[in-house]
Amino acid sequence: MKIPKAYDPNKKEGKIYKLWEKTGYFNPDNLPENHKDPFSILMPPPNANGSLHIGHSLFITLQDIMTRYNRMKGKKALWLPGADHAGFETQIVFEQKLEKEGKSRLDMEREEFYEKVWDYTQKNREVVKDQIKKMGASCDWSRDTFTLDEKIVETTHNTFKKMADEGLIYRKKRLVNYCTNHQTAFSDLEVEHVRRKTPLYYIKYGPFILATTRPETKFGDTAIAVHPEDRKYRKYVGKEIRIKTLLGEKKIKVIQDEAVDREFGTGAIKVTPAHSEVDYEIWQRHKDEMPDPIEAIDKDGKMTDVTGPYAGMSVEKARKKVVQDLKKKDLLQRIDEEYEHNLSVCYKCGKKIEPILMKQWFIDIKPLAEPAIEAVKSGKIKIIPDNYKKVYLHWMENIKDWNISRQNWWGIEIPAWKCQNCSTEDDEKWVITAGKKPKKCPQCEENNLERDGDVFDTWFSSGQWPFATLLNESDLEQYYPTSVMETAYDILFFWVARMIMLSLYKTEKIPFKTVYLHGLVRDENRDKMSKSKGNVINPIEIAEEYGTDALRMSLIVGNLPGKDVVISENEIKGYRNYVNKIWNMFRFLMFRCEDYEPGKNPKLSNKDKKLIDEFNEKAEEVTSHIENFEFSHAAEKIYHYSWHRFADEIIEESKPILDDKNKKAGRQEVLITIFTGILKLAHPFIPFVTEEIYQKMPLEDKKETLMIEEWPI
Repeated sequence: MKIPKAYDPNKKEGKIYKLWEKTGYFNPDNLPENHKDPFSILMPPPNANGSLHIGHSLFITLQDIMTRYNRMKGKKALWLPGADHAGFETQIVFEQKLEKEGKSRLDMEREEFYEKVWDYTQKNREVVKDQIKKMGASCDWSRDTFTLDEKIVETTHNTFKKMADEGLIYRKKRLVNYCTNHQTAFSDLEVEHVRRKTPLYYIKYGPFILATTRPETKFGDTAIAVHPEDRKYRKYVGKEIRIKTLLGEKKIKVIQDEAVDREFGTGAIKVTPAHSEVDYEIWQRHKDEMPDPIEAIDKDGKMTDVTGPYAGMSVEKARKKVVQDLKKKDLLQRIDEEYEHNLSVCYKCGKKIEPILMKQWFIDIKPLAEPAIEAVKSGKIKIIPDNYKKVYLHWMENIKDWNISRQNWWGIEIPAWKCQNCSTEDDEKWVITAGKKPKKCPQCEENNLERDGDVFDTWFSSGQWPFATLLNESDLEQYYPTSVMETAYDILFFWVARMIMLSLYKTEKIPFKTVYLHGLVRDENRDKMSKSKGNVINPIEIAEEYGTDALRMSLIVGNLPGKDVVISENEIKGYRNYVNKIWNMFRFLMFRCEDYEPGKNPKLSNKDKKLIDEFNEKAEEVTSHIENFEFSHAAEKIYHYSWHRFADEIIEESKPILDDKNKKAGRQEVLITIFTGILKLAHPFIPFVTEEIYQKMPLEDKKETLMIEEWPI
């Protein structure tokens, strides 16, 4: 058998993947009969609006390791892939594409825009699918799912209808996070907080001096608040004081609330419920002492009519003008120019989030959170690493109602229709269905129904991923709850917590038994990768240059759960050398074992037996590490044993033995047995080179593919 001197991944990987697909073993239904006990894992669906990044490569590698290992252990292993429509994010990407073409979403009807985005995502899905295959993913493509597939949309609508029927859904005018640039609301989780220096303005309010970073919102002030333990303001508490404003004199009441930070400014604050989350909560607690919120800023980021001469101005322009006028009227005491504080910004455009009073759809979340807390506390769901259990529980125990409506066009429309006949501005009458438009309003029996038009927060539909993807009865029975949910720690609340809540609500079962959280991938300086820094590693380009196996090893060795992963090109080069080392071991063995006869079972010396026992001990250690989700430790043990023990020592000491006619057959048996075992142990980590070698190995009872070989232990 002629064996090339060097292993060329670019020539081999595509052919090997086609071999795997041809066997049909990615689909657990096609596995041999001895694969009985189920193992299941669901792929966190990559967005269908761009290429894979290095973070995707990490989760693909980790999940493929788990799937290949369990398949070789005789499990009926299902790894279900998918792609995410990624509502808001995809709409932004597509609108940027339109802008480059000199077009706009507003130039077309909503249905036309939706169709164009659909076509765009479907084309991109195929690109992403090919890239996932490039990474060696042994997932079941026959079950590939898109988050806008009919069955997912139907499931999402049904869940919403069930929650509405049970009183867990409400529509209410509440303060929400709003991006005036993108014209949509967000949940609290989607808001980024950045440290910025902005001026702090000290404004005269009668006998008070109040500090604020937002003087333009003063038109919405409805109270002055002080801390209950602050003695210097005690004589004013409960009283109305007369103050001068830019629009004339007004009365305003002084209240007490523990939310006031006594260290901020002068220890007294202006309360503006329509434009501050803290102030809105203060108003909720003091409704009997304060008037209703006054809206000074609208959804376009412009000043409203209540601001008088400032109406129509942008927030930035109004702020400058207000400050000028405060100075003129001697209502501004001073300005601290270098005040540093947290600012809420849109995670896509970086512009300031405006707290806006809007009617939105909310989930009454506490009834869903309670069983989700119990599931983790009781150990029904295990979170790895363990410290994230406390993080999860803290967030869940302090969870707030979830705003699930978005104002973008791309996504799953909320199946709610307002009856124009029955509704008033203060009392809206909504008809909620499981998807289809009702023929008439059940109250007035008229067909004067208008659809809400908002779409669901993407996390609401993807939060139903575990059961929505396993809709047929057989799959649900076999694979649900799934065995593992593997994902990045930064979406523990965005996705994992919501999957637990919604799955327990809808199925009364936990969605998965174990949550494995990986870290973020950083460069060799531990910096976060970004295009602006120029430190982004393209996994596909790297795989084409050094081979997918080398990239996979570099992502796993040193990778501990919940910890960020440091990766560099030099490291990837090093693991390419390891792949070549495996290939060279194979070449040596085939050269020195040309006359090896599989199944002959020659007599082994005591030394030969000890070498096999030593390998079996190492295999047990590797197995234990994988079972305990210690993938880095497992990979390191395989690496060091195969290179430093097997290649550097066992092969070297075997060379003279292979020249001894009396001992040759026994030593060949040992070398082939151990090396085959190494291939099996290494296969989940470096599947391509191990499969290529396996196909050429002289073995008795060789399987169609290494994928279904029995695990060594």
